[in-house]
Amino acid sequence: MRDYLLDIVKHTRGVGNIDAVKVTNGTTVEAKDDDNKVIVKATYKSASSELAGVLGLPNLDKLNVILNIPEYADNAKITVEKRERNGEEVPFSMHFENKSGDFKNDFRFMSKELVSQRIPEVRFKGATWNVEFEPHTTSTQRFKFQSQANSKETVFIAKTEGGNLKFYFGDDSGHTGNFVFQPDVGGELKQGWKYPIAEVMSVLNLNGDKKMKFSDMGALQIDVDNGVAVYEYIFPAQS
Repeated sequence: MRDYLLDIVKHTRGVGNIDAVKVTNGTTVEAKDDDNKVIVKATYKSASSELAGVLGLPNLDKLNVILNIPEYADNAKITVEKRERNGEEVPFSMHFENKSGDFKNDFRFMSKELVSQRIPEVRFKGATWNVEFEPHTTSTQRFKFQSQANSKETVFIAKTEGGNLKFYFGDDSGHTGNFVFQPDVGGELKQGWKYPIAEVMSVLNLNGDKKMKFSDMGALQIDVDNGVAVYEYIFPAQS
């Protein structure tokens, strides 16, 4: 249970302005950045039966602190407390207790109704992916270098040139930079859509097998398979 929750927090908290997630039947996780920069959808390969139903995990910063308290690192007891609501037993809170039972915390869930308002079901209709590839770690490092050199920029532009996918920073009114992120992509991007630097970098820094997909319709998706779950990070193009 603790490892499951740590995995959710690691792959959502800090990716943009995400502070709450919706969990469905311990299998599906959904989240949305409050600034509409990134949408997150994940499917776990094994369900957590303790988190049955639809519930919300709010205040991810607080949950992250609790999960990383050393008292809960070894043989902690984490149980889901339920209460009756409208004639139905629903998850109400999580009770944390260390091995000796003398250190405890309670973390309250968001109700199904509240989390559905905060994180409505995201219906991404899909896109025609013009460019798809598995990014190299060296490309991520080069992206980081350009981000540091253009630290005042919040977005980058993705375009293809000569068969290579290039990222552009800045504009003619100030400092600029660009580099080849992925050579020989075998597709074409003509529109030059903008995507958020910090959020994309956060996802690329996660552990796991990754696949990047760009659409000339204005979308970027990064899939991350960490062996436990497959996370889909969808970035609508920024205006």
